[in-house]
Amino acid sequence: MNTIRCKINQVAEFNEAVYQVTLTPEQHFDFKAGQYLCVVMGEKDKRPFSIASAPTNTTIELHIGAAVSESYPMQVVERLKSQDYIDIEAPAGDAYLRHESERPRLLVAGGTGFSYIKSIVEDQIQREQTIPTTLYWGCRNEDAMYYQEIARQWHQEQDWLTFVPVVEHATETWDGKTANLLEQIKIDFNDLTDFDIYIAGRFDMVGAAREVFREVGVDEAHLYGDAFAFIK
Repeated sequence: MNTIRCKINQVAEFNEAVYQVTLTPEQHFDFKAGQYLCVVMGEKDKRPFSIASAPTNTTIELHIGAAVSESYPMQVVERLKSQDYIDIEAPAGDAYLRHESERPRLLVAGGTGFSYIKSIVEDQIQREQTIPTTLYWGCRNEDAMYYQEIARQWHQEQDWLTFVPVVEHATETWDGKTANLLEQIKIDFNDLTDFDIYIAGRFDMVGAAREVFREVGVDEAHLYGDAFAFIK
């Protein structure tokens, strides 16, 4: 990874628990859709966040879930708010989009794992790929689905992409599925043998997802998620 100084353009609230950060690197660096960077907080303190923007963008977008004061991610948000520049190390991660693959794609995001998925979808759009892609985004409730308008826009504008929003607690006006994210995927798919699967979210969700996918025949050589490097 390279150490790169970035100008901090914006630290804005999506909602009370998620922040949108935009950075402009002082020097260009290449990365692949689905990779992540590390914010350098100290010599031995480097904190990973998925890159939410496509590789062709001139700015870097991050989505930081920081609901609790003094939490690990909130410390990063406070640092970003208080400075004009920040150092990052990038790129990192092996769960990037295999754009040469022609297998149908299943994209699975839990919470701010959507940032990882956003980079992948925007890269597909810019490459004008039309490989059938289904995107599941699971959250506790609709308020937590902080960027659903862009996902619904993709669904409307891209014939090859299907967006399935899933919440566990819904209001009467909710336009989507009401279920546990993984249970909904099990209902909708009884065979994932031929799919490329990309997943991001809390480690416990990603670990549980791997077990669910095994039940429906996933080829683990085509199951991509950087969390798998940290869980058994």
